[in-house]
Amino acid sequence: MGRLAGKVALITGGARGMGAEHVRRFVAEGARVVFGDVLDDAGRQLAAEIGADCHYLHHDVTSESDWAAAVAEARERFGRLDVLVNNAGILRFQSIAEMSVRDFSTILNVNVTGSWLGIKTAAPALTAAGGGSVVNVSSVEGFVGAAGLSAYSASKFALRGVTKSAARELGKHGIRVNSVHPGGIATPMTEAAGSGVDGGTFFAGLPIPRWGRPAEVTEAVVFLASDAASYCTGTEVVVDGGMLTGAGY
Repeated sequence: MGRLAGKVALITGGARGMGAEHVRRFVAEGARVVFGDVLDDAGRQLAAEIGADCHYLHHDVTSESDWAAAVAEARERFGRLDVLVNNAGILRFQSIAEMSVRDFSTILNVNVTGSWLGIKTAAPALTAAGGGSVVNVSSVEGFVGAAGLSAYSASKFALRGVTKSAARELGKHGIRVNSVHPGGIATPMTEAAGSGVDGGTFFAGLPIPRWGRPAEVTEAVVFLASDAASYCTGTEVVVDGGMLTGAGY
């Protein structure tokens, strides 16, 4: 039996990269999964690859109606909802001087408001199932700032706060709310972001001197979604190769 046997999960940003790894692993661990994204071709292809235990739908996490449809789809298709993984997010390297207010607001809207809407919309379904787990995918940039990442870092710091407030509010309903904080993970989003940082030099200074793999983050997400984490809420799990241990000297 898998660690998520019998559970039904809703995963955002699941069409590619780390989100797609979450979808594959959740199904492999026995869960049935509804996942959403705005990358429809990739999402449908992944759903077809995995089979009947998962279903893809178009899901803009900033849309209240899309959230309502996603939660309803999970309940109608698989009968309940036990796990929400707020994985969807966007990353953009741009200095404060160069960034527009619109771009700053867009990143916060997707990364923070999108997750907040997910918790708000899914909580009644999780409560009806007798409780469950919410896993918010934050970042090491939720602990430290980085040049060129003012909006992204602000959003990930904020998601830590949302996680802890939700854990306090929803514990009485049997809902655990935790966050995962990846470091440098090799995904299409990080490759496309264009930081201008020399990756070789940067990673050479880490205790584990390499890019992280999406599957290594998924391990933490699966744990927090599973009953093995039954006494964990408001917890912050860092998967960063030791980046937050300090400076490399």
